[in-house]
Amino acid sequence: MGDTGRMTMEHDDQTTTIPQGTVVLAATPIGNSSDASERLKALLERADIIAAEDTRRLFDLANRLGVHVNGHVVAYHDHNERDKSDGLLDQVESGATVLVVSDAGMPTINDPGLAIVRRAIERGLPVTCAPGPSAVLDALALSGLPTDRFCYEGFLPRKHAERMQHLRALQGERRTIVFYETPHRIADAMDDLLEGFGPDRPMALCRELTKEYEEVRRGSVAQIRDTVIADPPRGEMVLVVGGASDEEAQAAAPASLSVEDMAVLAIDRALEDGLRIKEAITQVVEEHPNPGGSLANRKQVYAAVLKLKG
Repeated sequence: MGDTGRMTMEHDDQTTTIPQGTVVLAATPIGNSSDASERLKALLERADIIAAEDTRRLFDLANRLGVHVNGHVVAYHDHNERDKSDGLLDQVESGATVLVVSDAGMPTINDPGLAIVRRAIERGLPVTCAPGPSAVLDALALSGLPTDRFCYEGFLPRKHAERMQHLRALQGERRTIVFYETPHRIADAMDDLLEGFGPDRPMALCRELTKEYEEVRRGSVAQIRDTVIADPPRGEMVLVVGGASDEEAQAAAPASLSVEDMAVLAIDRALEDGLRIKEAITQVVEEHPNPGGSLANRKQVYAAVLKLKG
């Protein structure tokens, strides 16, 4: 990639560089407008094109920040981002600064933006970030739960059966787990968290983050469920759930197959699929990892195959 042009502007006594010929993903406030960075304000004023998840919310944000949007504004959301990306990138190729913003937080994190990032990478065009507010990191930091390892799972599935399937798959997850949830599904979601993780897992329910009525409820899954029933929370919220203990992870781990069991499966696979026995062994071993993630020794499985064949 060649060097991109840059333009600078003075904003509140700070010099902000605006990269030309670049896609810029910019985080917007998740509740408190004062969290907007000076860089975001400069980008809103000076970007050639602004791709916004909701154009009305974009202009409302600009008004609250006291900045004037001078560039061309286009709607860029879940339903059109794939179709719009290449046209926007054609403008980047011509030297334009294309700013991508979602309604709140960082684009691509449960919001539009991934399509243009992927296409920009494929086309060899520059992409950068103007970082800022993030509900995921805010809730994680406030939860009091371990932050050294965590996984972000987005919104829980809407339907009970799909939600339970998803939660069961996470029963052995040792990292702190972060979910989004909405007010009209939170009661059902807490019932399912109780069923999926049991009553004692520590968790936090965070709502109205960075706003005047910010609230963080901390306790066990059962305790948080009781508060949701007694005092239903309003506004979009983030759920932070403690990871599995060693005992929970071991209980949730699939039982490992013995070398002899794998040998039997490999023989059946070779016969059914017309494979060489060594190829069948490789497939079976890779499909059945041990609880810790390691793989069985293929030579031992091969020896067991020979023994079975007599």
